[in-house]
Amino acid sequence: MKKLLLLLTFCTSVAFAQQAVKPTNQFSIGGKVKNGSVITMDSLKQYNIQTIGDIKVTDHTGVFKHEDDKVKGILIKDVLSHTQYAVSISTLYFVFVAADGYKVVYSWNELYNTEVGNHVYILMEKNGVKAADMKESLQMTSMMDMKTGRRYLHNLDKVIVGMVE
Repeated sequence: MKKLLLLLTFCTSVAFAQQAVKPTNQFSIGGKVKNGSVITMDSLKQYNIQTIGDIKVTDHTGVFKHEDDKVKGILIKDVLSHTQYAVSISTLYFVFVAADGYKVVYSWNELYNTEVGNHVYILMEKNGVKAADMKESLQMTSMMDMKTGRRYLHNLDKVIVGMVE
């Protein structure tokens, strides 16, 4: 009985310790850059919003999770085009960090030197809902991934530009 009570106490305390992540409406760009910047939901409106289509979201094993319809987005390359880097670009990588700490990594070469980079978007609308109204706003994904869930990021909070040493 004591073990059951101890287990229930532990589970309850863990459940209460979890916090709901609030939607993000801006993200910062920092790290190996000359000047850091903050990109807001309003500043994203200056970029070309493209109709992407539909995306089937799968987990890391390829198991279907859900589908997003009528997806529109902005190429991440367009947003990063104003960033001046403090080091040689061929050694750069980008860590996209969600508000809950989840991270997605792309190399500079992957974004700017492969077809993948032409399909990595910040989502501005999906399923008929604008990004500002989504409960997990400032989402991003790579439409070229075979297993889409791994790099489908919710609540983008910051982009850290790093350098391979």
